[in-house]
Amino acid sequence: MDYEKLKDFLNTNDRFCRHCGIQLTHVAPGEAEAELQITPSVLNGRDVVQGGAIMTLADFAFAGAANAMGHSTVSTGLNINFIRPGSGSKLIAKARKIHHGRSTCLYQVNVTDEQGKLVASVNVSGFTVDEKPVIGEEPWQ
Repeated sequence: MDYEKLKDFLNTNDRFCRHCGIQLTHVAPGEAEAELQITPSVLNGRDVVQGGAIMTLADFAFAGAANAMGHSTVSTGLNINFIRPGSGSKLIAKARKIHHGRSTCLYQVNVTDEQGKLVASVNVSGFTVDEKPVIGEEPWQ
């Protein structure tokens, strides 16, 4: 599987993440990184990143990591713990595989600020919706 092609496909075709300023920066089997550029449109009334934007960032990092395993996978649930307010110029989400079976999976995503301080810890469960990769290539072996 061409992981750069997968990264480009997800960055281009996830219109909501594009709208929010979220982009995948790294994709590999079972791991991925995504960044959220902090702009006024993602801030809440307290001038920190809105929780839904942080959750979307974590979900997109999960999408990169899980789909890089070679099968079209979607999230089925997210459990998020907010640790500190998101601020600065960007947030970074790093997803890593805990378990990826035939039909279900579990990933841990840590969201940090630019200084590496933990902003949120997220567990994402997922489900394989198609044995074929999301970009129509042969599954990763």
